[in-house]
Amino acid sequence: MKTGSTRPIYIKHKLTNTINISKIVTMHYFEFDKNFHFPGERHNFWEMVYVDSGNVLITAGKHSHILKQGELIFHKPNEFHSISSDRKTPSNVFVISFVTTSKNMMWFREKKTELSSNLRHFIKRLIDEGRQTFELPFNNPELRELKLCPTSPFGGQQMIRTTLEQLLIMLIRNQEKNAETPQIFPDKESMDNHLVNSIITLMQENIYGRITVDEICRSLNYSKTYISKIFNKNCSCTIIEYYTNMKIKEAKKLMRENTYTIAEISGMLCFNNPHYFSRVFKKVAKMTPSEYIRSVSE
Repeated sequence: MKTGSTRPIYIKHKLTNTINISKIVTMHYFEFDKNFHFPGERHNFWEMVYVDSGNVLITAGKHSHILKQGELIFHKPNEFHSISSDRKTPSNVFVISFVTTSKNMMWFREKKTELSSNLRHFIKRLIDEGRQTFELPFNNPELRELKLCPTSPFGGQQMIRTTLEQLLIMLIRNQEKNAETPQIFPDKESMDNHLVNSIITLMQENIYGRITVDEICRSLNYSKTYISKIFNKNCSCTIIEYYTNMKIKEAKKLMRENTYTIAEISGMLCFNNPHYFSRVFKKVAKMTPSEYIRSVSE
């Protein structure tokens, strides 16, 4: 602050944009069966592909990759790319394409990386904001134009843009941080992330069984209040809500394998009865199990 004879003079600092997204082209959350194959395309904008579950086979230019759960890859403008299931298991894949001319995007050329657990909430936020803001047809790879929902939330488009920009910035930051000497003592954020991952691991181990919040607390030796607070802060939902969503996600995978009946899947995932399972499935998936099976078959 500079002082003059009459009043102080403030110097306005112009903010620098390291990565600026100017347009969003498409957004998809695909639930592929094990035989899915997309022959490929090229376009003059960036695309990010993230595997939420399962494995997929990716072609990027002259190279082929196996992309596993938790990994993502970037396709630069005009790069030919294709995607297929691995013919062994169904997969869930999030895809977003966007326009940017930022020079720092060169860091992502031919970049394949694992998304660390502390950054995965950015993917969830992108998916949630995208579904609220745009009319996103289920499993439609032919989507060419995003259409706004009549009830899209205030600032939804900007939330998508800024969330994506933050994710890209944090990916570069993490890469630079990993190149430095690791900390001897973990900070609170790292400890919280480790706790959340431990909770998710316990739920995943009991996906075909049952586990309560009290049992999780006893296993990890933390109080119910503390565990619930940390989990809700990091995942924006309760432990039970997350566990239920995990079971419905697993149910979708089993349905796409086309091996078991709905009643059998209900029993395998320890729901009280098929009727209750169908009710929970519809609440989470916004369609009945039968409607879901028809939609993925089409």
